[in-house]
Amino acid sequence: MSLDPKLLDILACPKDKGPLKYLENEQVLVNERLNIAYRIDDGIPVLLIDEAVEWPTDTPSA
Repeated sequence: MSLDPKLLDILACPKDKGPLKYLENEQVLVNERLNIAYRIDDGIPVLLIDEAVEWPTDTPSA
């Protein structure tokens, strides 16, 4: 299920108020600055700070 692009334009992370990256295949909204993700349940973003989960970074550890 895809989110409306207009909705994506206005969504922000409730923790730092910054933009979120939508990953459609995983059905999550990711805050890459804080390495956290918010799930999307039945097309509804769950933007509760207490419900955020850690999200791995793309940078390999050295």
